[in-house]
Amino acid sequence: MIIFAELKLIRFLKPQMTNKMKEFKRNLITCALPYANGPVHIGHLAGVYIPADIYVRYLRLKKEDVVWVCGSDEHGVPITLKAKKEGVSPQDIVDKYHNIIKKAFSDFGISFDIYSRTSSKTHYETASEFFKTLYDKGDFIEKTTEQLYDADANQFLADRYITGTCPHCGNENAYGDQCEKCGTSLSALDLINPKSAITGNIPVKKETKHWYLPLNEYSGFFEKWILEEHKEWKTNVYGQCKSWIKDIGLEARAVTRDLNWGVPVPIEGVKDKVLYVWFDAPIGYISATKELRNDWEKYWKDKDTRMIHFIGKDNIVFHCIIFPAMLKAEGSYILPDNVPANEFLNLEGEKISTSNNWAVWLHEYLEEFPDKQDVLRYVLTANAPETKDNDFTWKDFQTRNNNELVAVLGNFVNRALVLTHKYFNGIVPSVKNLSQDDNDVLNKIDAIKSDVESSLENFRFREALSRAMNLARLGNKYLADTEPWKIFKTDKERVEEILFVSLQITANLAGLIEPFLPFTANKLIQFLNIDKFDWELIGSKDILPAGHKINKSSLLFEKIEDKTIEEQINKLLATKAANSKENFKAKPQKDNISFDDFTKMDIRLGTIIEAEKVAKTKKLLKLKIDTGIDQRTVVSGIAEYYKPEDVIGKQVSVLVNLSPRKIKGIESQGMILMALDSNNELSFIQPDKNFDNGSVIG
Repeated sequence: MIIFAELKLIRFLKPQMTNKMKEFKRNLITCALPYANGPVHIGHLAGVYIPADIYVRYLRLKKEDVVWVCGSDEHGVPITLKAKKEGVSPQDIVDKYHNIIKKAFSDFGISFDIYSRTSSKTHYETASEFFKTLYDKGDFIEKTTEQLYDADANQFLADRYITGTCPHCGNENAYGDQCEKCGTSLSALDLINPKSAITGNIPVKKETKHWYLPLNEYSGFFEKWILEEHKEWKTNVYGQCKSWIKDIGLEARAVTRDLNWGVPVPIEGVKDKVLYVWFDAPIGYISATKELRNDWEKYWKDKDTRMIHFIGKDNIVFHCIIFPAMLKAEGSYILPDNVPANEFLNLEGEKISTSNNWAVWLHEYLEEFPDKQDVLRYVLTANAPETKDNDFTWKDFQTRNNNELVAVLGNFVNRALVLTHKYFNGIVPSVKNLSQDDNDVLNKIDAIKSDVESSLENFRFREALSRAMNLARLGNKYLADTEPWKIFKTDKERVEEILFVSLQITANLAGLIEPFLPFTANKLIQFLNIDKFDWELIGSKDILPAGHKINKSSLLFEKIEDKTIEEQINKLLATKAANSKENFKAKPQKDNISFDDFTKMDIRLGTIIEAEKVAKTKKLLKLKIDTGIDQRTVVSGIAEYYKPEDVIGKQVSVLVNLSPRKIKGIESQGMILMALDSNNELSFIQPDKNFDNGSVIG
């Protein structure tokens, strides 16, 4: 009992230490508002929404006062661009994707208290009021500057209406606000060779008036508030903030844009201008809370509230500097206590891209893998990009399901419940005295709970999940060591003790895994025939009393077969092929040559009669070709595309009068003509029927 008391004391102290010894009465949790110009994908889930859901579920189990708000970000240039492309209104776009996103989140178990939208009446009123407060106080700078203008479209070009070459990495498809290749934040005027995303024209510069938030005036505040008072923030967050404050330097930032889609600038006489989406969007957290609760102000204006923003790394500057500057300027709002931003998740080694459809979309996953929400939650948490960019692969998805969820968690629970029904008709056995070994195992439950709690309080969700799985590993080892199936006939009383302990582990698992795997936890609760219990009860040695009747169970998880994974990989390969074809641009024509130059080339049809790989190379095949003139050796760089046995008998086009040269010590006497397509695949140039070897091409 001394050990038990010490562990409870440790659990009590750890949250206090994490929060700098400050106790909060309530929690306000926000998540970056997803753009309503497309569905949600696994990168969004791993970076933002699953970590937040885990944390909120944990707080609820602890019976803490918590409000979790989110909603669709329905303004901004990407939405207007999508509308133009599809020939519909921006409202049509946001209505479509808001509903897709909201349903997918709900079906996946993301448990927002409210999922709102920034096109709501409450949001328009809240955002307008916030702007007007700062405007009336004189917190904005009014400036007339030159900005890029598309004369044919008769409009100024906001950030995403402009593309050009990034001055930092040379990416030719950078946007006017950010280069998605190197991640650098940009100004449209920074771009090299900018062009309009509307017409493709080269824009001109034209004067326009806007209102700016003077971030430079808050440099001293941010140095103290972040760099001195929030050193506990994640390294990536603190480092990026320090870079902006100390190295890049804070500058005045426009909070209005020349657009007709968004919250109109609430200044009399101002037309065709809206609030910049990064001024408007975070106010969506406030308006969503207003819609949810009449007492919303205590979550936004009471210093006993702890506000936490869950975001991706591309939103750090907005949530750590711009939005706090807005709140500070307004004067009555609290500031975030933590901003646990994650890095990016890649897909099969490549960056996830909405525009190229290179993603695993949540709504499609739910259709193709019904009842497997927790498998994806598990994989994305176990491989979360918490400290660096990570990669999702379908093979890893399969491996983690089969080797961890099925073989560890599912295996233990299934054995414990099945054996209880087999030997004791589903009744929790009564025990007199547990052995020291049994008590040692039960004491470890509380220690594991303490480890999980410590990880969650410090936003280390990948570590927390691994520690929660340690309870299932403990149960598996316990059953493997005690082998109740071998001793039931000779020592029924010992089996009663073993299954009593195993059932206590199982019941504690139901509570411990709930933040991570809520659907699985609900199944376990049904199997065990119990009510959902709060966090405080986890760790109890007798959470399931003797004599309690459990229900019949089924498998928690099923193996995922190779065929299922191959289908998903082939789906991605088809996407890649379609993208390559759509984005393929033929190389520019080479300089003109004379007819006499062309006639100097002697191109003949020939048949490959022998083929072998060139030793110690990846790309080279040594070919023997019957050219009709002779039989000669040609070394060709096609080994990555063709096996030697696959090319024998192929009729090919050969440049026979190319000067011989030695390649890897082999004299090559010609060159095979090949075509390279948009998918980077090679193909032989062949006639549509067999011709005699030596036939002239020209």
